[in-house]
Amino acid sequence: MHVSRSALLVALGAALPAAAQDAGTLDLGTLVLEAESDATLDQNGYVALSGRQATKLDTPIRDIPQAISTVTQDQVEDQVPRTLLETLAYTAGSSVGNFAFDTRYDAIYLRGFPAYYTGLFRDGLRQVNGPSAWYRNEPYTFEGASVLKGPASSLYGVSGPGGIVNIVSKRPKDEPFRELKFTTGTDDRAELAFDFTGPLDEAGRLTYRLTGLVRDADTPLDGYSDDKTLIAPALTYELTDRTSITFLGEYSESTVGGTASYYNPSYGEASEIYNGDPDYNDFDQTQYRIGYEIEHELTDAVTLRQNLRYSEVDADLEYSGYYDSGASLARYWGHYLEDIEVFTVDTLAEAEFTTGAIDHTLVGGVDYSWSDYDAYSTTGYVSAEATDAVDVPYSGGQETEQVGIYLHDQMTTGPWTVFLSGRYDWVDMTSRDAARDGTDTSDEAFSGRIGASYQVSTDLSVFGNVSTSFSPNVGVVYDDVTSDDSRPAEPTRALQKEIGIKYQLPGSESLITASLFDIAQEDGVVFDTSTGVNKQRQLDLRSRGFELEGNVNFGNGLSAMGSYTYVDMEIEKGAADTDGNTLSATPYHTASVWGFYEPQAGALEGFGFGAGLRYIGESWGDDTNTFKNDAYLFTDLAMSYDFGEVGYDGLELQVNAKNVFDETGQTCSAGNCYRYEGRTATASIRYRF
Repeated sequence: MHVSRSALLVALGAALPAAAQDAGTLDLGTLVLEAESDATLDQNGYVALSGRQATKLDTPIRDIPQAISTVTQDQVEDQVPRTLLETLAYTAGSSVGNFAFDTRYDAIYLRGFPAYYTGLFRDGLRQVNGPSAWYRNEPYTFEGASVLKGPASSLYGVSGPGGIVNIVSKRPKDEPFRELKFTTGTDDRAELAFDFTGPLDEAGRLTYRLTGLVRDADTPLDGYSDDKTLIAPALTYELTDRTSITFLGEYSESTVGGTASYYNPSYGEASEIYNGDPDYNDFDQTQYRIGYEIEHELTDAVTLRQNLRYSEVDADLEYSGYYDSGASLARYWGHYLEDIEVFTVDTLAEAEFTTGAIDHTLVGGVDYSWSDYDAYSTTGYVSAEATDAVDVPYSGGQETEQVGIYLHDQMTTGPWTVFLSGRYDWVDMTSRDAARDGTDTSDEAFSGRIGASYQVSTDLSVFGNVSTSFSPNVGVVYDDVTSDDSRPAEPTRALQKEIGIKYQLPGSESLITASLFDIAQEDGVVFDTSTGVNKQRQLDLRSRGFELEGNVNFGNGLSAMGSYTYVDMEIEKGAADTDGNTLSATPYHTASVWGFYEPQAGALEGFGFGAGLRYIGESWGDDTNTFKNDAYLFTDLAMSYDFGEVGYDGLELQVNAKNVFDETGQTCSAGNCYRYEGRTATASIRYRF
């Protein structure tokens, strides 16, 4: 690993005695996570109460003047998602099916914009992905996942227009908790998982958590596996009553398929012919991360924090496909290698003070990130064996350094909460070509946010915000695709305007959010093939829409959630014949509803019943808007039984079925078409002790 001197100065010179968040407690009777008020994510059932996702400090979500969605740990346990995409499938504003079935990557779109390169965060630090060396996020290691809607560069730096996804890792707890879980299911699925946590000393100052799994599974695609071995240790040490540190780590080895696509015999059509060669179809990946979170209460009014992480991904991708040779279909094979290293550190100070009638919580800090990837690629047309025998040549790489300073003032007076955030970023990139010659580019920009929330009553708040995003781009662009005159790409920028309401049903634990948004993106980089040569251009997009989302714990054993999203994703300045069109694979309407009910008395006590519907509306299959993708409705079911009702405390059986009616239709993006997976089912036996 190479880390520059500036990185070490930021990491070491700003190193603070500090501590990770209080771990919170786990009530083993109800198995509900009850996090303390200063936890990274305070949640109960299906409702998130507060978190650090929008402010880097603990704030009630109801008071944040921006739309936020949270998938809680209870929802993850009830729905049993296999990927981050499935975790967010019921979340308003998120689109997870643009490429139908593809477990290789967490290709998430937020409010119509891709978020997979600039919008994925883990524990508040950006998770930088390479072109193919993407971090794989295992839902069993989550305490929850929060989605901050719209631009977030004012606090988080380089990020996209649609928002960010922040995954909260499982952390040590004060009370002992142990879980063993075995899962089987369709496609010869076999998985053993475990989760242990609790104190290591009598005083309770040293606590641990150890999470892991071993999985061997196939998928409906021939030669496309879903195998993984993972271990995720965590340790919290309270040095004093004011200072503690949490170490977070993970190591995993996984293998999925190298190809998830089907042969497209004509424009806008996916055939039944799977592109993958079952004898050359492994996507092997090794990844690890290690880091810490330190927190120190300097005084009753001032808290210092530092989060740091180093991570690495090594990817080895074997893929294949068909092409039309004129007389018949012919095959090609490819071998792609990539490794990426990422170092990130965020150091901040939080201070509370009062000026007149206004209470302030001020956060100021500096963060630094460094990433470097190298890629190697070859393609063969003779055989898989011949392709595999090639010494894969270097194809390119990129080193990126980013430093940002930020300031956020959170002001409250009476029923008002006002956010003012500002940040300045400097980004330096060196892009290497196949000859390892480097091209240096530098960008810098200011990002801001102003938002206000007004508490109309104890149950109702209204809010509004204006926020911006900033993301540098790699390479050159062509203003006129018919010529060879190029220029360095400008950074992509975006501006969001949003208004909405947040409402709590009287007498219930709930949160309902409705919002109207308008996001204008300038200089987004897209590819233009109108002249027969694939060239990058900088174009403008605009996303306007409405979101409605609700999460409720009814208190009678029923938890439920629902969402509706309307998005109009307009190409304001696009490739040839696309101006004014709707961006492909972006449905105007999506909706979902899910509920899980556990009877509290009677003959069904001990059982749990879950059901959900996911609706994906019609969308255009290409940017020229010449054909449409059909609308689809997916049904998911779940059932559980707690054997504690018959004397076997801690033992539970759960069955989940996804896409119950076996929908395997196609969806297309930019004219390329993909197919959905079809019906799957799992059965798990879990023992908690």
